[in-house]
Amino acid sequence: MPNFDYDVLVIGSGPAGESAAVNAGKNGLSVAVVENRALVGGSCTHKGTIPSKALRHTVKQFMSFNNNPLYRKVGDTRKLSYPELLNNASQVISKQVSMHSKYYSRNNINLFTGNAEFVDQHTLKIKIADGSSQLLTAKDIIIATGSSPYHPEDVDFTHSRVYDSDTILEMNYTPRKIIIFGAGVIGCEYASIFSGLGVKVELVNTLPNLLSFLDDEISDALSYHLSGSGVIVRHRENYESVEATDDGIFVKLKSGKILRSDALLWCNGRAGNTQYLALDKAGISANEKGQLEVNQQYQTQVENIYAVGDVIGWPSLASAAFDQGRSATAISTGKESCRLVEDIATGIYTIPEISSVGQTERELTDSCTPYEIGRAFFKDTARGQISGEDVGMLKILFRPDTLEILGIHCFGAEATEIIHIGQAIMKQKDGGNTVRYFVTTTFNYPTMAEAYRIAALNGLNRLSGQ
Repeated sequence: MPNFDYDVLVIGSGPAGESAAVNAGKNGLSVAVVENRALVGGSCTHKGTIPSKALRHTVKQFMSFNNNPLYRKVGDTRKLSYPELLNNASQVISKQVSMHSKYYSRNNINLFTGNAEFVDQHTLKIKIADGSSQLLTAKDIIIATGSSPYHPEDVDFTHSRVYDSDTILEMNYTPRKIIIFGAGVIGCEYASIFSGLGVKVELVNTLPNLLSFLDDEISDALSYHLSGSGVIVRHRENYESVEATDDGIFVKLKSGKILRSDALLWCNGRAGNTQYLALDKAGISANEKGQLEVNQQYQTQVENIYAVGDVIGWPSLASAAFDQGRSATAISTGKESCRLVEDIATGIYTIPEISSVGQTERELTDSCTPYEIGRAFFKDTARGQISGEDVGMLKILFRPDTLEILGIHCFGAEATEIIHIGQAIMKQKDGGNTVRYFVTTTFNYPTMAEAYRIAALNGLNRLSGQ
């Protein structure tokens, strides 16, 4: 047995890397993490989930103040700049870094700052900023390097008016109008954020519908509310050219339209961060998107090298990355198998937010699966009326014969929290997954969770013809 420096080496300190390292450490393994930033947390903490969701929360509070009649008695509506809101939101980053740093020290995990590249399947060279390097060896290596925004070659991302989903967090002015190219999750979230700030938004969608993986009714609701907030959504469009000048941005679409704005936010695709890892020296190759293929134990083509998080592609969620990281260390800790992370609830932080778990109406119809629908509209809940968060609904899809829950879809305030009640019931075995649970369980009143009881009764009444 070779004498390795560590049992496990992890490349990257985002959610996937951290959870892999901590799980290995708690199981008595010697662990080290290599991070190319000076501070831990990965893109999730510094460029992605944390700062963008903190910004969304700040904008939502700003919108609430300006739209609440009670506050209008205090004074006129207020205007705040994008940099002011961004500065307020960014304060959470230092708290996150401090918290995550403690996890490493508490679990005796060594941290190395630098860029990692493979020498062979058990060895990494760590290139340090001062020009020096260091070799580290390990029995198992876990790649958790995340992903970065995709940059087409014909778009000048060095121009001061052109941004991606990372650099938009560094914009130091408030545009009057912004074009967002790409209407995926990130594009829709930022469309909500900027429209909430009072910025004119044109959202270019290359597909026929917004977020087509969602239930059709939820996708339609998102389109309706984005349009209601002033966002112009252009479906089935693609760009021919992008011209960035001192006077503005000019995006020529293949349909012949020319869009003009003060700034461009490019949100069309992401690529795995693998280009500098020298994967070939370890016998690994990435696909055209820089992503790594893994088996159900998160192993790459090389048995002792694992990959987790955004670098393996779908679902590219921090929540899934945490669990994937833990699973990847299962074999190293002596377990015979690991959990494949696949029962995932979506969480989309538009305004209002969206969350779902299970199958959609379209999927059930295509598979010829009979189903019934139960709905609860937030405007009909006491908590929604009290809080003023009365936009949205909870939708339950279930079998008419067994009442088994097949899918739950939520659009509205706190959707990403509400969804987990239904998710927990759907996980129950031996007949425990049934819509009847929601009518035989007493919910606190008034709460948003009460929407489950309302939706269940609505669906059961529809079954009985009432």
